[in-house]
Amino acid sequence: MKLPALLILFFLTIGSSNAQNADSTQLKNDKLDSIYIRETEDKPGRDKVLHAEPLYIDLIRDLGARKGEKEWNVGVGITDNKNFDEYIALVEYEFAPIDRLGLEIELPFSISYPTEKSVAAPKSKLSSFKLAAQYSFFVSDKLNTSMAVGYIHEFELNNFSSYGRERLFTGNVYNPFFVAAKRWGQNFHTLLYTGPQLFHHFASNATQGRHTIWQINSNFHYMIDGTRNFIGVEFNKELGRNDFDMTIRPQMRVGLADNLLIGIVTGIPIKRENERFSSFLRLIYEPGHKSK
Repeated sequence: MKLPALLILFFLTIGSSNAQNADSTQLKNDKLDSIYIRETEDKPGRDKVLHAEPLYIDLIRDLGARKGEKEWNVGVGITDNKNFDEYIALVEYEFAPIDRLGLEIELPFSISYPTEKSVAAPKSKLSSFKLAAQYSFFVSDKLNTSMAVGYIHEFELNNFSSYGRERLFTGNVYNPFFVAAKRWGQNFHTLLYTGPQLFHHFASNATQGRHTIWQINSNFHYMIDGTRNFIGVEFNKELGRNDFDMTIRPQMRVGLADNLLIGIVTGIPIKRENERFSSFLRLIYEPGHKSK
């Protein structure tokens, strides 16, 4: 056989081998994904679809939550505002007392430092006491789709320096919301979270103390083969009276153990009117969760 023919045969063999290896790797990844999805969806109880949950505007509990599920979250972050830096922290506990119903208690903290001596920063405080509920009214494993409605109530609190001198509670925030999520194939996830936030501040009169902001949050995530890890992005949009703001939040979630995950988020506003870049870190602990 002549040399050119030998070379052609050699490269054809290498190409065929690489194609077989790629097909083998893809089959292995598909199998891992299928196993992990089954671990989540095929447990005893009502139907549940695996969805990637956003890290900044997180859900009250997994869509299609099953009785007994619970989760602790600890979050910390920093926002570079125009005249001050704001450090935030939160502690939240969420659980499912019955199938498809999630409940949550959250304590968010805010600490601010001025970046200019001539400007006064907001005072540090426990921002609010938050109670929330979410019910998944539609779960379809055939369509890989889930929908839920929920409600968050915030009791807004005064700053720490005013305790004992002024009223403790300064207002209420009423926030009904709707969630729809779909998984496309085994790796791609989309989610929509929307609803109004109605603010009622006690110190102002009825007109000035009440206003509404609409939240429209859309999310896209890619879950890594055979893991709970994902990369994705949130588009957090707020629509108020003659005002529109959007912050783009690239993010990733990494599993540290069977029941421990960490989420990392970066915030990029499309307009730098007041808020500039921000970052947020969420630690997620699921007592009793263990992968098979």
